[in-house]
Amino acid sequence: MGDFFNAVFFQPLFNLLIVIYNLVPGQDLGVSIILLTVIVKLLLTPLSWKQLAAQEALKALQPKLEELKKQHKDDKQGMVQAQMKLFQEHKINPLSSCLPLIVQLPFLIALYYVFINGLKEESFALLYPFVSRPAELHASFLGILSLSEGKNILLAVVTGGLQFWQAKMLSTKKPPQIKGSKDETFATAMNQQMLYVMPAFTALIVYQFPSGLGLYWLTQTGFGIIQHYMFLWFKEQKKPHVGAIKQIETGEK
Repeated sequence: MGDFFNAVFFQPLFNLLIVIYNLVPGQDLGVSIILLTVIVKLLLTPLSWKQLAAQEALKALQPKLEELKKQHKDDKQGMVQAQMKLFQEHKINPLSSCLPLIVQLPFLIALYYVFINGLKEESFALLYPFVSRPAELHASFLGILSLSEGKNILLAVVTGGLQFWQAKMLSTKKPPQIKGSKDETFATAMNQQMLYVMPAFTALIVYQFPSGLGLYWLTQTGFGIIQHYMFLWFKEQKKPHVGAIKQIETGEK
């Protein structure tokens, strides 16, 4: 890790994990990992909210995009121009769902390194002077799950299942096939990979790596699902920051 990344992202998160560990009754590392993951996700909620709003807006616009593909199936340049015009009409930036994720990535990568490398003996040299080093680090969760060991099939299956659930919430309905359209075939294949291959890959990674990382992955995925349901609830309540999505769905201007 670079010095900048280490000082700005890894070290603060590692110190926060140790602070939480020192405060948790019984000094349970698993509980500490869950609490740290939730704290980081809460801090990043404004970015996650913007990402969900952009994704839902694009999802609501999907039927109109499919209609444009039908109208311009033999004119790719015309289709691109029509799509840009549609985005402008509804004040949607197709890249806006990616930008918040890009901003979140350094924090998520830092968390990954905290749970992979942060519990090694040499990492304790990075503790701030005001953070007490624990006398002993109990790498377990509620005394039933060893966080330093891998190959936990239950943790892998549950995490993969949550990943599938989250992907299902973000997926769009299967678009109607346009005869001879390679783009539609490619898009369908990509959607299938995101929906089925990625959760399976997630389960495999969680199974192979130490359970501490799996517990983090399960927590952040579960919290992401809760955030999405909260967003949908606000959407149903017609809150101002999701009103634009309703306009797209109803065809209002």
